[in-house]
Amino acid sequence: MKEYNLNENFIAKFDNEKAIVTDSIDVFYGDHQSIFDVNLAFPRFSITALIGSSGSGKSTFLRCLNRMNDSIANVDGNIMYRDVDINSKKVNVYEVRKQIGMVFQRPNPFAKTIRDNITFALKKHGIKDKNELNRRVENSLKEAALWDEVKDKLDNSALSLSGGQAQRLCIARTISMQPDILLLDEPASALDPISTVKIEETLKSLKSKYTVIIVTHNMQQASRVSDYTAFFHSGHVLEFDKTASIFTTPKMQATEDYISGNFG
Repeated sequence: MKEYNLNENFIAKFDNEKAIVTDSIDVFYGDHQSIFDVNLAFPRFSITALIGSSGSGKSTFLRCLNRMNDSIANVDGNIMYRDVDINSKKVNVYEVRKQIGMVFQRPNPFAKTIRDNITFALKKHGIKDKNELNRRVENSLKEAALWDEVKDKLDNSALSLSGGQAQRLCIARTISMQPDILLLDEPASALDPISTVKIEETLKSLKSKYTVIIVTHNMQQASRVSDYTAFFHSGHVLEFDKTASIFTTPKMQATEDYISGNFG
């Protein structure tokens, strides 16, 4: 493994409105530190890709953004969302996750109907009106590009869906809560190429309403779907810039090596 100076980085600044900003984020699993002083500002209504080799810290960092690490790690630093530090112990984690939703690597539909997959959380949060529930089901499935495929099967089991359909259902389930930010941890890694294309097209359409932050090990996917890219290495962010710049004129040698396949 090549040695890089982890104290040097290039973090581009942009004038766009910011959806969420991290300030000096460190993550510890016991005595082991896995994330070091990450300072990133994510532009609103755009897609940011987090890239890096396995173990670089990108998924750990992503989970910080909606407090998914609470029970397994200590997260120090500030995560500012709408002028509130959501890393504060005083913040209601469940309210955070309503605003900052997450889709995981493998599709995980509930063993319920397609309709109930979407309405389950809505009902838990007090939405009982049938018309509103139906509206949320239809709108979220349309936004996830799944409505035309399942509109006549809403009362069938979600477990009958293909992998790609199930992942788009999980996206629909998340956005039915009308979050502000959508986090996705390698959402297409378990899918075939056709399903992957549908997921990518869905994400590109969603950024008009949501801020999307995606972890991907697939550099081609990052270059296709994202507006901005952050490159992680050994728990550090070494470069953050517009995706076009990262993939054509990276500022850091480590980034260039990773993009060109000379890493390791």
